This record gives sequence, C-alpha cells and structure tokens, in this order.
Amino acid sequence: MPAKVVVVGSLNMDLVTRASRLPRAGETLIGQSFSTVPGGKGANQAVASARLGAEVAMIGCVGTDAYGAQLRDALQVEGIDCQAVSTVEGSSGVALIVVDDSSQNAIVIVAGSNGELTPASLQVFDSVLQAADVIVCQLEVPMDTVGYTLKRGRELGKTVILNPAPASGPLPAEWYASIDYLIPNESEATALSGVTVDSLDSAKLAATQLIKAGAGKVIITLGAQGALFADGQGFEHLVAPKVKAVDTTAAGDTFVGGFAAALANGKVEAEAIRFGQAAAALSVTRDGAQPSIPTLHDVQGFVPS
Repeated sequence: MPAKVVVVGSLNMDLVTRASRLPRAGETLIGQSFSTVPGGKGANQAVASARLGAEVAMIGCVGTDAYGAQLRDALQVEGIDCQAVSTVEGSSGVALIVVDDSSQNAIVIVAGSNGELTPASLQVFDSVLQAADVIVCQLEVPMDTVGYTLKRGRELGKTVILNPAPASGPLPAEWYASIDYLIPNESEATALSGVTVDSLDSAKLAATQLIKAGAGKVIITLGAQGALFADGQGFEHLVAPKVKAVDTTAAGDTFVGGFAAALANGKVEAEAIRFGQAAAALSVTRDGAQPSIPTLHDVQGFVPS
C-alpha cells in the first residue's frame, strides 16, 4: 500500500489569462487566451503527491457554486480521498492569474470557502490526520487552522511540512516547534526571516534564522537556481535540472507534493528533494496548475535538457 499524505489546505478555481506582459497599474491589456483550471496550493500539492506515488487524502472546503463540484471532481479523478472536503454555503476559492510571455505570473486570490476551514473542521476529521504519515499545510486557509494542524500533527508524531505561502510576514513563534520541514521560496523566506534572499549566501543567512526560530529543517526553493537545504548542522545546495520554462504556475506546489510523496515512500531527504526538483522542472514545461503536474512515470523517465 502506498504511503499516506494528508494535505490540509486550499482548493481554488484558477482563472488564467495569458498576455504578452503583466499589466501596469491602471493599464488595460489585450490578452491572448483564457482558461479555468482547478488549483489552490493545497489541492495542487495533493494532486502532485497522488500523481507522484502517494496515497493522498485532502482536508478542505469548497463552495456551493459550480466551481465547488468541479474542484472536488478534479481531486477524485486523481484517486484522492475527499471524505474530508466539506461543502459550505457560498463561493469557492478563486485565483486570478496572469501569465506573461516569459512565463512569469501575477496572482490575486479570493479565499471564498477556504476561509471556512476551521479548527473545528479538523477535529471532525481527526481520524484522517491519524492515518497520515506526512501532513502538509500552506497559508491559504485561516492561520488558526494552520496552527492547529501543525500542533496536532506534532502530537500525533507525524512528519509535518509547512509551505508558508503566501507569506506576508513572520510566522507565529510557537509554530516552529511543530514543523519538521519548512519550505519557503525566496520571497517567502525573506518575509519570514527579515533577510533579503537574492543569492545563495543570503538564502543561507535566512535559513539559519529560521532554524534558530525553531524549525526542524528548512528547504528554500530558489527557482532555476535549485534549492538550499539546511538542518542546523550545515547546508546543501541542490542544483535544479535545466529545462525550457513555459509556465511556472504550480512549480512550487509540485515540488512540495513530490517531496512529501518521496519522503512518505521512504526516500532520504536529498533523494526526496531531487525527486521534487525533477517533478517541478517537468511542470514548468507545461501550461496550467494541476494540468502541468507530472506523474511518477514521467519523472522516472525524465532526462534534463
């Protein structure tokens, strides 16, 4: 039986527009295309873990609108256990995404039903958490819900991963003791640590601050520059596979989901990071959020360009 990853987090419908560049304030641009794609950091990470070899359950909320049914269906097609995906009155979460010709994106998120995922919701589905090997959280649901999940995961002796995205400032100090793996990108590491992360050296400084704050281990994802792993004893820089990027949407989510699946399936940390990097590299060669996430077969056959 494959290992169990439980993702506690957001489900959004991504409303994606492609344009030659990102608009400036007050500017109207003519777009090139539009699509609706299931997304949300939580759902993306759940799909990534499922496609990459783990048995996965999702805990989250969708709305009573048409998007809610579509979001649930998208997870069930991947074989993800949705018993803990609740339907609440009102709109589902949405993300408004503009992707430019250089594959960079700008995103605005409206929480919708994701804002209704509460600690009480988690208590109802405690048996799902108990069945986990690895619990994964992000910051697109209420902060008290994330805090509850981290603490409960620690109480249950699970491997706890926090992808602190989106991050606007430092995390609550009491969270760190419950986090086995903290996985921010450069901007998130900057927001959490107060150190401007714009190089490998500055990433090491930020990671050191986060370890001192109490995180077990830190992985700062550096885009095309790879990832920095820190455990309080030293650092390891893992170079990213070289690919031609088309769309970077969900690359970070693919990394986190792949890393979680690999850990749950018994890979050592360096192997799990490289596995997540290979999956993320493949994802940026494809359009969209969940449609871009590769399968285990894809990653096993991946040869960097």
